[in-house]
Amino acid sequence: MATVAARRRLPGASWRTRAPWPVRLLKGAVIAAIFAVMLYPLLYVIMSSFMPADATLEGSVIPSSWSLEAYRVILDGGLVTRALVVSIGITVVGTALSVLATTTLAYGLTRTRDVPGAKTMLYLVLFTMLFGAGIIPNYLLVKSLGLLNSYWSLILPGLISAFNMVVVRNFFMQIPRDLFEAARIDGASELRVFVRIVLPLSKAVIAVIALFYAVGYWNSFFSAMLYINDASKWPIQLVLNQYVLQGTPLAQLQNPNATPPPAQAVQMAVVVLATAPILVIYPFLQRYFTKGVLTGAIKG
Repeated sequence: MATVAARRRLPGASWRTRAPWPVRLLKGAVIAAIFAVMLYPLLYVIMSSFMPADATLEGSVIPSSWSLEAYRVILDGGLVTRALVVSIGITVVGTALSVLATTTLAYGLTRTRDVPGAKTMLYLVLFTMLFGAGIIPNYLLVKSLGLLNSYWSLILPGLISAFNMVVVRNFFMQIPRDLFEAARIDGASELRVFVRIVLPLSKAVIAVIALFYAVGYWNSFFSAMLYINDASKWPIQLVLNQYVLQGTPLAQLQNPNATPPPAQAVQMAVVVLATAPILVIYPFLQRYFTKGVLTGAIKG
């Protein structure tokens, strides 16, 4: 009887009761330690980008003096600013097209009983989550389509993500069917139902997948490395890879008439410029994550 009574008191008791202060203090200390570990690399990169030519960090995160020389050298060189414009254009156009293609495909695949071949198409899309063609077949396909050295080679091959499509489709399936039936009775076409009913009710999941696509396009450098031969068309992440990770000389970014800043400062400045746009956009869309992802990923 005591065991039964204890079991009746168990549901919800572990998280509804207030934890003792030593436990709360330990949790706060662990969270603070994790926050410091994650903040230190970001702070180090930002501070290193302001290091002047005649100063070193001397083992400290904060430099003894500050300088914008690294940013001036980068912005005057032309390569990084052009790469930023290319990345912004690819991200904006690619995200818009990907969201449009993903939402329309997901809405069509919610009608597996009404649209002929919709279930087969759904299986084909899910099949791409398990198997990929590989680098060489993808390169030959892009080459046969005449997309080499074109910005479209960075957008079209990854236009639709099967995972994002599944999330959006499951979100659409949570919308009450009565709304669709009422609209069709009033004479609304499928396009009008999609634009006037489905999309306004799906702002959360659309914001989430838009951020997923934007981050993917912005951080992609391997596709540009394969398909783009003209350095003037390089996105910022490929510039970051070549001039920071690969150790390619940075002389073409520097002003020969002035004392160049330390190579580390130039590298870190490129990292800051490549990371800042996503860090600025992310907080505005973070509030949609819980509603968009959980509702779209869980059916029932």
